[in-house]
Amino acid sequence: MAYDEGLAQLIRDDLTELDGVSEEKMFGGLCFLRHGHMLGGVTRDGAMFRVGKPSEAAARAIEGAGPMTFTGRPMGGMIEVTADALADDTRRGQWLAMALDHAASLPPK
Repeated sequence: MAYDEGLAQLIRDDLTELDGVSEEKMFGGLCFLRHGHMLGGVTRDGAMFRVGKPSEAAARAIEGAGPMTFTGRPMGGMIEVTADALADDTRRGQWLAMALDHAASLPPK
């Protein structure tokens, strides 16, 4: 599965001033990591974010988000977002902030 390079660039631009950010192709898309912890990534149809279980309900309450069902069932702490929602700077910023907070709460790799 290919991913949308334009959507990937939006996230790249958001993360450009942060240290420890890397990219890795996985799950048929492109994932963004910070200090080795996955923040989220882009796919053919939109994106996903790893916001953590405590923030999942708040993240899903933002228009354009839903449960991450990559495996055919919801994955706790993960959300999927539509391409249109990801293109909105405010919403993308909210989800990305949640993902960065979650990654910062994890033990170092």
